[in-house]
Amino acid sequence: MKKMSSNEIRNTWLRFFKNKGHSVEEGASLIPNNDPTLLWVNAGVAALKKYFDGTIIPKNPRICNVQKAIRTNDIENVGHTARHHTFFEMLGNFSIGDYFRNEAISFAYELLFSEEYFGLDKDKLYITYHPTDKATYNKWLEVGVQADHLIPCEGNFWEIGEGPCGPDTEMFYDRGEKYDPNHLGIKLMEEEIENDRYIEIWNIVFSQFNSKPGVAREDYLELPHKNIDTGAGLERFACILQDAPTNYETDLFMPIIRRCEQLGSQKYEGEFQVSFKIIADHLRTCTFALADGASFSNEGRGYVLRRLLRRGVRHGKKIGIKGEFLAKLVDVVIDIMKDFYPYLVTKSDYIKELITIEERKFMQTLEGGEKKLDDLYNKKHAISGEDAFLLYDTYGFPFELTLEYANEKGIEINHDEFLNALNRQKELARGNRQKVASMGSQNANYMEFKKTSKFVGYDTLICKGKVIKIFDEDGLKVVCDQTPFYAEMGGQMGDVGKIFNDYFKGNVVDTQTMPNGQHLHYVEIVEGSLNEADEVILQVNEEIRKATQVNHSATHLMHKALKEVLGNHVNQQGSMVNSHNIRFDFNHFQNITKDEILKIEQIVNEKIQKQLPVITRLTSLKQAKEEGVTALFNEKYGNEVRVVDMEYSKELCGGCHVKNTKEIQHFAITSIESKGSGIYRIEAVTGNDLIEKIKNSASALMEEYKQSKEKLENMFKKANLSEKIDEVVEIPSYELLLRYRQAIEGYKEKCKEIDKKLKDNKEKEALSNLSMEEKNIKIINGKKVLIKQTNYTDMNLVKVIADNLVNLYKDIFVMLVNVEDEKLFFVAKTTPEYVKEGVHCGKIVKEIAIMCLGNGGGRPDMAQAGGKNVKTFEEISKKIEELLS
Repeated sequence: MKKMSSNEIRNTWLRFFKNKGHSVEEGASLIPNNDPTLLWVNAGVAALKKYFDGTIIPKNPRICNVQKAIRTNDIENVGHTARHHTFFEMLGNFSIGDYFRNEAISFAYELLFSEEYFGLDKDKLYITYHPTDKATYNKWLEVGVQADHLIPCEGNFWEIGEGPCGPDTEMFYDRGEKYDPNHLGIKLMEEEIENDRYIEIWNIVFSQFNSKPGVAREDYLELPHKNIDTGAGLERFACILQDAPTNYETDLFMPIIRRCEQLGSQKYEGEFQVSFKIIADHLRTCTFALADGASFSNEGRGYVLRRLLRRGVRHGKKIGIKGEFLAKLVDVVIDIMKDFYPYLVTKSDYIKELITIEERKFMQTLEGGEKKLDDLYNKKHAISGEDAFLLYDTYGFPFELTLEYANEKGIEINHDEFLNALNRQKELARGNRQKVASMGSQNANYMEFKKTSKFVGYDTLICKGKVIKIFDEDGLKVVCDQTPFYAEMGGQMGDVGKIFNDYFKGNVVDTQTMPNGQHLHYVEIVEGSLNEADEVILQVNEEIRKATQVNHSATHLMHKALKEVLGNHVNQQGSMVNSHNIRFDFNHFQNITKDEILKIEQIVNEKIQKQLPVITRLTSLKQAKEEGVTALFNEKYGNEVRVVDMEYSKELCGGCHVKNTKEIQHFAITSIESKGSGIYRIEAVTGNDLIEKIKNSASALMEEYKQSKEKLENMFKKANLSEKIDEVVEIPSYELLLRYRQAIEGYKEKCKEIDKKLKDNKEKEALSNLSMEEKNIKIINGKKVLIKQTNYTDMNLVKVIADNLVNLYKDIFVMLVNVEDEKLFFVAKTTPEYVKEGVHCGKIVKEIAIMCLGNGGGRPDMAQAGGKNVKTFEEISKKIEELLS
């Protein structure tokens, strides 16, 4: 068997499939682009879903790649098994409606066993297949695999929700008796027992059926276009081809492990091996995820990274590493991977900065976790398994440290309770993964339509065309031999307009791209009918297109300004550009300040005022990369690309743009918000009518501004104040919205101030006249009684008056009946002496409340209640007197 480095394995894979007519595609970013169904790119096929469901037809139906992937549903297994990882690389070869089972198996056989490639020992390979898939069994026999090395397995069927699915065949390498301590042999595979002897290295999925909910598997319909989807684990290939005990003893991990030995006090042996493995695995994940635009946060993918880093820190302590250390290992990771991933070198300082910041935060978290433990212990002298999980899951506090704390206090923690909570979280994660990873169903009619359609919309907004296809499912959809209508792509919305001739009139309400690249017009019929081969006029709505072009060009300027102000790590994570506004999602690792937002806005406006020419040109992808043109990480580009060059900004883009930046006129940011997981969304508007656009974009804010201003004005009048209210000056900028927000806060503070003054004045006025109440005191049953009507909006003031009356007149029973609109509020108060003599405020108040359709009560010396204004003050007074008699 050959010995190969990880780099040689990657290159051998790609060389083989390139020789078989496959296009080598660059692996996608770990962060899915415009795919909300995935947290991470978690398999080789994840970035190719649109090819498999037929949304897009690739230029070459044969594709191969090396795809970075992250899976975090089994984090707890990392380090404890030979081959669990959070970050790994998938070697893949794919056929989109081209070759199928026979070719795929022949390719696999040649690549695995030929001395020109991997040269594995045929006797060491065992292969599983689905019991019903006799074609796969027979093909393996035909190419030269022995029957006793072919094992039927019910689990060999790939299906994750609606869409393409099918049987699969898996290849396992036998590492021998030393990895089979119980000498179970092939039984390990036949009974699917977890083991380290037979290592799965490659899986080929024969994607030939269309899965449908509620349909039995045997009744699935065949796909119109069958596909091949494969995945081979680089780390597992390296383990075999480097004859390593586990994946961790390969050239992908050992340099990191050796560096950890230098930093710590323990060696890579015995019980400490787990800690070394966890650090190496988790650091690789963080390094690649941060390089691809992720960041640490409290939710989503950012939360995953935070957990991984914190586990790494904790295990660093276990092997005797003191202080911050993870950033010191980043260069080792990059050195291992830079030959195949050269972009990591340029991201090195940025990655180390983020890891250092996060590691320091965790040190503070450890302190906070210990305080939380103290609070829990002091409150109930116990710590439950649920408490431990809360500390672990929410605060990132390691369970082992919670156990250490509990041991010091002499208490026990229910470990099963902790594990149950942890497993609930895992099951939720697995359920989510099952739900989101599926693809859409293929539309055979769209996929099989291959007549060409030319887009002429860069140069004209009106042209003649011939109808070459009509699809009438779910409304009229039309394809013409040429069209000026831009189809939705790259975040730019599809054009709208008109399609007509002498016999037909219709409105184009949307334009979308078909799998083979044609522009599909969604048409609402106004009058007449349309047939294939008809000549038509296609006319784009000029006003909407021009406004969209303005916004699209402004988006390019803003993207560049974001990089300039926030850092070159910023990359587009999704966008939506239409005639009304710009919506742009991007990655960033910390809060964005007001000054940064205003600076971005200022730069864009400066570039607009400079009247920069906007030039579009075609060039090779290689040339564009050498020029440093911005490209979207996950976008699939052909060899020839279109560059939109504004001097300040250069991006690969197929969209529609202005001829000069002066056409944008003005630019203003209307909002910016965090979407979680280190992703921010910025919204902006352009054009001369910015004030109106800003007001429309922030109508709720405007309404709050008006209401708070009006409230303040009314309070000024009520308080007889003549203070001037500052008006917000309307500036066409994000600053306008900031000023509205600041004004609202200022007005609210002023209102509180005035309200307090008015209350203080009312209280002083009310209390100053209490001595005048002596003439209203009655003697009932030998006791002084004061029953008084008040009319205040502040119920606290009513209670203060009652307190002051009792203090002023000593032995007395006071009952205040406060009338406000249709509501009554009663407060009764008396002295301890009267209570001893049988007066009970609570009982009296309760009786009065019932009489007034209300409720309440209280203590003998003080009580309060509410009611409705259904009785006169005289009736209430008479009833109180009766109760005291």
